[in-house]
Amino acid sequence: MTREAGGRPAAEAGCAPAGDGLRLERQLCFALYSATNLTTRLYRPLLEPLGLTYPQYLAMLALWEQAPRSVGELGEALGLDSGTLTPLLKRLEAGGLVTRTRDARDERRVLVGLTPAGTALRARATAIPETLRCGLPLPLEDAAALRDALWSYVQALRAEGAGETGLGSAGEAGSA
Repeated sequence: MTREAGGRPAAEAGCAPAGDGLRLERQLCFALYSATNLTTRLYRPLLEPLGLTYPQYLAMLALWEQAPRSVGELGEALGLDSGTLTPLLKRLEAGGLVTRTRDARDERRVLVGLTPAGTALRARATAIPETLRCGLPLPLEDAAALRDALWSYVQALRAEGAGETGLGSAGEAGSA
């Protein structure tokens, strides 16, 4: 019997495929991918005046919450590995927004901090979330419910170790 990631039988959990499970519009991954691409495009005109790309904006958000942070801590907060994060941080450093320094207590760790320009950029970015929220083609309550559902999904995937081990036989159960 095919089992889902949580160990329950797939049919019991409502995971059994219905109809053609390989249809593009049935894929959760494609819906997430499409929504991500379109949402990122919505940010582009808001971020261009700041000289930031969307991934750079996310890194700056994390640093405005807490800085300095190690590259590892920042990568964990953003869900990025150091191979992806390092070039992004180099560009932010070249732009004068962040510093990267070796931790004096542990030379293996690189700490990422904000420069005065990086700190000042926060004031220019404060209107971005509200501008985006007001421009969404969803009622605010639906957007908040979607965000909360997506965070629940992320937490469930992390709890299952998705991304590290994959879904195993659960991937056979249905369209995702």
